[in-house]
Amino acid sequence: MEAKVKTFPSALISRRWLSKRAFEIKFSRPSTLIFKPGQRLRIHYQSIQRDYTPVSAPQDPEIAFCIRKIDTGLFTPGLSTADIGTRFEISGPDGYFTFKPSGRMPVFVATGAGIAPFRSMVRSGVTGFTLLHGVDNPDDLYYAAEFTTAADLYVPCISKEYQSSGKYFSGRVTDYLHRYFPPAGHDFYLCGRREMIRDVTWLVDEKYPNSHIYTETFY
Repeated sequence: MEAKVKTFPSALISRRWLSKRAFEIKFSRPSTLIFKPGQRLRIHYQSIQRDYTPVSAPQDPEIAFCIRKIDTGLFTPGLSTADIGTRFEISGPDGYFTFKPSGRMPVFVATGAGIAPFRSMVRSGVTGFTLLHGVDNPDDLYYAAEFTTAADLYVPCISKEYQSSGKYFSGRVTDYLHRYFPPAGHDFYLCGRREMIRDVTWLVDEKYPNSHIYTETFY
């Protein structure tokens, strides 16, 4: 018999839109729910459940998530319209995509909402990293001000159809790494689309010897 998953009762506290496609949603924090920055939690709502990585830190009084709304999805449209005070269940944590300090420079690479675990790490005090965030347009650069402050180098990478006057890098995160990032041994943390993780992994194998790679796929 399959063991029953332990869930924690929670309630929707607030919701704010970060862009036309994504919103941040906050839930009350169950006092006995403990997680590490970068780990996933599972939200249970109306017989459906999905895994998300908090953008909040473990010590924050609420649990916050960055959610990309999928209009044809079964889950995110409900999260985007649920009334404040709606009851939810949360389970977890799961996953091992956590920050592991070493003597190598940490390089965070994200696409879209894959920025979530890095925001949790920053809110937990992680600094001194390089962050490349690849998005379709500037509206999707969630939490950019916080990353600009915490990172040694923050590079927003925008699709080429959004040309700018030097404020953003025009191209993919792999383009930036290939053109500008010096070869050395780093700790690469990759979170986002499967294709990005594949392409950056190939590039690291080719150009950055003695590096470590940690990955988390966001669909």
